[in-house]
Amino acid sequence: MLITPGKLLAEINSPDDLKKLDQAQLVQLCDELRHFIIDNVSVYGGHFGASLGVVELTVALHYVFKTPYDQLVWDVGHQAYGHKILTGRRDNFYTNRVYNGLSGFPKRKESEYDAFGVGHSSTSVSAALGMAVASKYLGQEDKQHIAVIGDGALTGGMAFEGLNHAGVSDSNILIILNDNCMSIDPNVGALKDYLTDITTSRTYNKLKDEVWNLLGKLSNFGKSAQEIVSKVENGIKSTLLSQSNLFESLNLRYFGPVDGHDVNHLVTIFNDLKNIKGPKILHCVTVKGKGYGPAEKGNATTWHAPGTFDKITGEIFKKVYDKPQSPKYQDVFGHTLVELAKTNDKIIGITPAMPSGSSMNIMMKEMPDRAFDVGIAEQHAVTFSAGLATQGLIPFCNIYSSFMQRAFDQVVHDVCIQNLPVNFCLDRAGFAGADGPTHHGAYDIAYFRCLPNIIISSPMNEAELRNLMYTAQLPRKEQAFSIRYPRGQGVMPEWRTPMEEIKIGTGRRLRKGNDLAILTIGHIGNYAVEACDRLARHSILVGHYDMRFVKPLDEKLLHEVFSQYKKIITVEDGCLQGGFGSAVLEFMADHNLHAEVKRLGIPDRIVEHGEQHELHHECRFDVEGIERAVVEMLELVTK
Repeated sequence: MLITPGKLLAEINSPDDLKKLDQAQLVQLCDELRHFIIDNVSVYGGHFGASLGVVELTVALHYVFKTPYDQLVWDVGHQAYGHKILTGRRDNFYTNRVYNGLSGFPKRKESEYDAFGVGHSSTSVSAALGMAVASKYLGQEDKQHIAVIGDGALTGGMAFEGLNHAGVSDSNILIILNDNCMSIDPNVGALKDYLTDITTSRTYNKLKDEVWNLLGKLSNFGKSAQEIVSKVENGIKSTLLSQSNLFESLNLRYFGPVDGHDVNHLVTIFNDLKNIKGPKILHCVTVKGKGYGPAEKGNATTWHAPGTFDKITGEIFKKVYDKPQSPKYQDVFGHTLVELAKTNDKIIGITPAMPSGSSMNIMMKEMPDRAFDVGIAEQHAVTFSAGLATQGLIPFCNIYSSFMQRAFDQVVHDVCIQNLPVNFCLDRAGFAGADGPTHHGAYDIAYFRCLPNIIISSPMNEAELRNLMYTAQLPRKEQAFSIRYPRGQGVMPEWRTPMEEIKIGTGRRLRKGNDLAILTIGHIGNYAVEACDRLARHSILVGHYDMRFVKPLDEKLLHEVFSQYKKIITVEDGCLQGGFGSAVLEFMADHNLHAEVKRLGIPDRIVEHGEQHELHHECRFDVEGIERAVVEMLELVTK
């Protein structure tokens, strides 16, 4: 089902076409663009509320600036659907986030209009500033550089690092603060309160309009206009807003707040601002989900990425099953953490801005004084957890695997070197699915394996997750404990099993075999179970071992494997370089053992987006891939 664009939108294949419109037509175009996004996402799914909130901003930016010559950087990509549609990707936008289709995020190799690839937050200011400094060095003084950053992303430490540098760079950069009080979940922290103070100051908002009028009248006078407006503007702010010096203390010219849904006013503002050189910030107030009633008035977290829905009624379509389904791993984590916390008053929950995505919101609701959303601040989350651990508390720090990459130094310096018992629960380990390579949890086994004082584990099912969490909260004075599990459902509809301790560093044999053994780590071991069942129907008997721990390895179990089998396959949903299979090969070399070993896992390349099962198949470690590897190793067919 192809979505038909409106009359104006149908004629826009690039920003050059957009510029041919009269400014009076922009309101209609915004309406058409908003409905095109609603129509597409309701049918095909994807991120929703964020892009609706920046429709006017997107149109105004491409109308005024000379993209792609002028560099436009979006922070994260949830808000860039309108940008994609206006830059030549309208007719195949229906493939958004689909295997071999458009990426859900701006991506450099997808379009020249995507100045910088994004997925994680808080990177736009640094990237745009690098571009601005480069342009200045190359003598491209007329080139504009715009970073669009949400107020949620502004809580990330990297954003402040970029702002701090931008203020002393004297580079031509415009930072647009998209202020809607939301990232995925509602924003938290002092910055949110500060922005709210500005946007709700009636006296200031009345007088700042006069500043805008003055700016418009003086912009043709060149550098002197900047000096005059700055004096008037700063006088108003210093008088009326006791906290107004946050951005200006960083030497950033602050303008706003302005209505982010008034496209004509935004065009006027951008035309004025592009004539003022140096670093500046424009504060735009927007509404996430703007223009679609259920998203505006309902739960903004739900409408961040609702899946398919009825655009008329707002009903979100949910699959109906005729029998009980296995829960999501994240929900097993959330409920189990509360269950454990009720019996252990030292347990504290921490997550960086993903309470609903990680199901930490369950504990936040039941035990609000013991669960913390620290904002988009993974580094802080880790060191905050380390501080808790020094005082005898038991932190469960829940971070997506790919987001944990951002806090690697803190794991090394603040946790492992000090040998602190912090528990890391890594959600979205393995392939993240439609979010693609910026969100795939491919590397955590490899980057944690090289660290001392850390335990690395992965459960094969829900019961194992509960047991590992139970084990992690038992008293210990040292060593971090990592538990990785994938996005999506487990395999046990009846998952509330009694919890018991698992001896650290022990695996388990699930099946005996003849000539070949499969060693697996984590949920992906369920593929091996099915592959072994299929092979057994053809009288091919294969051993299967669920190792549970990558560090420490179960050496007793591995000695058993190497003594009984001369052909071994390792399977993991992580990178092959330095991963679980590499650990098995190192064990074999260290103990002078010999076997033919084949490793299955994520190859040494960037794997694009798609459904998890599609990516597992592409990388040949789904059921068929494991079965094929066994048959080939046993030389039962010609390769």
